Amino acid sequence: MQRTQFGTAACSIARTLDVIGEPWSPLILRDVWVGMHRFDQLQADLGISRKVLTQRLNHLVEQGILERRAYDARPRFDYHLTTKGADLVEMLMVMVRWGDRWLAGPDGPPVLYRHHACGEIAHVDPRCSHCGEPMHPNDVDLIPGPGAH
Repeated sequence: MQRTQFGTAACSIARTLDVIGEPWSPLILRDVWVGMHRFDQLQADLGISRKVLTQRLNHLVEQGILERRAYDARPRFDYHLTTKGADLVEMLMVMVRWGDRWLAGPDGPPVLYRHHACGEIAHVDPRCSHCGEPMHPNDVDLIPGPGAH
């Protein structure tokens, strides 16, 4: 089945979905972020077929989200986040906040996040890059940007 392509849309959400908009890519990014760098580790954790994992890893490398690093002469590769990929993990952390709030269930969230700077358990809280105040959907207006067509 051919996937709908959004890469040329005048919408940053659509363009992002073109890179990671199928279910496996965010989960692969999560696993690489937490330290699973080898193909076999990713496959075992996700329960994904080798074919699909290979396709997703190739796509994420082509998009500049992950980079391959050879670790033996066969060659075999580790996968690591690029700067571009680390920025996507920030988006995943916002997804975690939503999932913890709405889907965690009576036992609470499955994973807690300790902030290095203060040592406290915290959640992601998007803030304005200009004034530092929280940014929520009702706190912003959408206006055409320079890339609007």
